[in-house]
Amino acid sequence: MDRMEEYLRLAASRRRFLKRTSLGLGSIALANLINPVKGLAQAKGPGGIMGSYHHTPKAKRVIYLFQSGAPSQIETFDYKPGLEKWHGKEIPDSVRGTQRNSGMVTEQSTFPLVKSYYKFSQHGSSGAWISDLLPHTAAVADDLCIVRSMYTEAINHEPAVMFVQTGSQLTGRPSIGSWLSYGLGSDNENLPAFVVLVSKGGGAQPLSASAWGNGFLPSHHQGVQFRSGKDPVLYLNNPYGVHSQDRRRALDYIRELNQHQFGIWGDPEINSKIKQYEMAFRMQTSVPEAVDLKGEPDHVYDLYGEDARIPGTFAANCLMARRLAERDVKFIQLYHMGWDQHGNLPRDIKRQALGTDQASAALITDLKQRGMLDDTLVVWGGEFGRTSFSQGRLTKDNFGRDHHPGCFSIWMAGAGVRAGMSYGMTDELGYNVVSNGVHVHDFQATLLHILGIDHERLTFKQQGRRYRLTDVHGHVVHDILT
Repeated sequence: MDRMEEYLRLAASRRRFLKRTSLGLGSIALANLINPVKGLAQAKGPGGIMGSYHHTPKAKRVIYLFQSGAPSQIETFDYKPGLEKWHGKEIPDSVRGTQRNSGMVTEQSTFPLVKSYYKFSQHGSSGAWISDLLPHTAAVADDLCIVRSMYTEAINHEPAVMFVQTGSQLTGRPSIGSWLSYGLGSDNENLPAFVVLVSKGGGAQPLSASAWGNGFLPSHHQGVQFRSGKDPVLYLNNPYGVHSQDRRRALDYIRELNQHQFGIWGDPEINSKIKQYEMAFRMQTSVPEAVDLKGEPDHVYDLYGEDARIPGTFAANCLMARRLAERDVKFIQLYHMGWDQHGNLPRDIKRQALGTDQASAALITDLKQRGMLDDTLVVWGGEFGRTSFSQGRLTKDNFGRDHHPGCFSIWMAGAGVRAGMSYGMTDELGYNVVSNGVHVHDFQATLLHILGIDHERLTFKQQGRRYRLTDVHGHVVHDILT
């Protein structure tokens, strides 16, 4: 009798499922025709811990072009004609005293202000002021939302990078990508939700893998670094002589053992290991196809530049990011090092711009041509800014700029942000924010908002406290949102 009741219950459940599914598929199709991202929010929902979006998302994925070392805003996006009349003059103590300086200028007795070494021009119908260092970026000015009023709390590279990426200057907190993987899950079961690409040859700027770590979140949410060369993911390929069927059989036995251990101990990290093994097995076929750029036509390489043909360069990684975005990787993080110009800034920043400008703009153009910019958010920026005074001796053709947390510039483009907009303002000397300041936690809150997440509600309880990416701060910058 019990078996008959169970059979009838299951049969009714199947009928109910089929009925609801037939209606559900129609609603999904209609919703996607009307608004693909809105349809995703209402019909599909995220696959992570959240279960449903906090509000309708504008973006499905993020490509974050992180410029490690901190590009000088004075030479890129923050046009300061007032510095021309101050060039070579001492920065007033009343201005310099408003910000901390790093230990690298403590022995410096004079602090002459320095105008931009490069010219600025207005571009696009928006009239955005962009340095001549970045002609390709200037060509897509009307697609950009330039934020000139960013500020942070950290003054040294490692804490500042960690602060932007994890919301804390201390190591051990989850990175943005890990939070998204935890909250929203993956839209492609054969690829990680969070992929990291690090440029080669960008510079000697130190970079810790903690910047894409999972912190206290389950370990399968950490960023997976894809490398150039024959092994894009370390230890992914089977050893010589091991057939894929043998590996599948071994993984099945390992899963059974791990499930047995989980039944005894209940350690959630055991389930993370199971998920990592299974993802690695699926990646053995999905990764080689995703990272194979040989099939890209010549006109795509022409768009991104000749460096895109060299594996591991920033340009090649931008092209790789587009391919991963096409395959619905949720968060794609590019790191490009070498922007730390304490000296020789006129020469070195030009080299950095040459290595990144064309590919950054090409990514925007490529996504736009493919109709993907409508549901992809692209971010470009570093960890802090640079001082408007010279670090070291100022000469006609040479100077440097020290770390400066008080103000810096980033840009965003694509889903959720206003195109052709310049937001925020710094003072005449480019030293302090004077209007519409955007703290790092505000930026993080805004990024999550664009993805359908309330930054105050995506939390994880650790050691008796509920943590979140924005710690106990952060406000969504609604002025820059569509």
